[in-house]
Amino acid sequence: MALMDTRPKILLVDDDPDLVELYQSVLGQLPSRPEIRTANSGQRALAMLASEPFRLMVCDLKMPKVDGLQVLSIVRRKYPQLRTVAMTSVVDEQFRSRAYGLGVDLFWHKPATEQEVQMFLECIESLLGQESETGFRGIQSKSMVDLIQLECISQSSSVLHIINGALTAKIWILDGEVVDAEAAEQRGEPAFQTTLSWRTGSFETLPAEPSRPRTIFKSYNALLLESAQALDESKVQYQSEKSTELQQPAALLSQINGLEFVLALTPGEAEPKLARGLENPKAMAAWAMQSLESFGELGEKLQAGPLENLSVLGPQRHVSLVPKGDIHFCAGWTNKMSIQDITESMKKVLALWRC
Repeated sequence: MALMDTRPKILLVDDDPDLVELYQSVLGQLPSRPEIRTANSGQRALAMLASEPFRLMVCDLKMPKVDGLQVLSIVRRKYPQLRTVAMTSVVDEQFRSRAYGLGVDLFWHKPATEQEVQMFLECIESLLGQESETGFRGIQSKSMVDLIQLECISQSSSVLHIINGALTAKIWILDGEVVDAEAAEQRGEPAFQTTLSWRTGSFETLPAEPSRPRTIFKSYNALLLESAQALDESKVQYQSEKSTELQQPAALLSQINGLEFVLALTPGEAEPKLARGLENPKAMAAWAMQSLESFGELGEKLQAGPLENLSVLGPQRHVSLVPKGDIHFCAGWTNKMSIQDITESMKKVLALWRC
């Protein structure tokens, strides 16, 4: 009698045959020795899921005809117990937001280094070992802020159980607002700030606890801005006089309604003078400077005068850009704010530096 193969099965979905071969080899290194099947299109993947059971699906997001997000949307409805991993080589916050909004367990930029490959394998192995009734969100470096933002933006109610080696913490979210946190002997805001300072770890998404007493009353935007400030201050041992002038009003930023992030930029310099509320400020700074330069040049060609401000409305957040002499400002706002609200609130940001 032949023994039944009890190894977990992984479905790897990507239209690039070279990458399929590469990641099939990488996943073959997992300790659980999973059986790895492949599909070169979204249609093929859905057909295979309908014909045989899988423990986990790793799906590329950029594919022709039926893209990865469409596949993940269908899979989440038809196979809610299937673990899902979204893979992409495109650095795009909207991809991350949409993927987590569909309920994926892990969002991962395709690993390029040996360390990233090892981290990827550890997360995949953890997903294969999780029981179906609990959720797991794998994380890459510096993604805890993203996770909390996505839970809050989607108006979720849940308890995030964070594990960092021997350390554990919990963050309670109710209807998109952070209501409580615990870490070791701390509770409330101090516990929240401590948890966000952790650089690595894993998450479990536990059922919501609506009766949890509330100890945190600030908006999640304010909490994340304050956390970013605390992390920056813990790293900086010395600042120039100019930088110190910029840092002084930063503590007041959390009091500005709807503000998600702010950057203070100096033309010609890659490093922002000030960065609050962003995990990757360099990328946003580069985009901001390029946009200001492009629209400034357009204004000159049209003889419309110097650019005073620029507002960009997006589905996830709004962004405003304001050049002010030697320092240019870029601020992100919640997508619920109107142009009028952004204009008035941006005046408060600028007033902090007496521009």
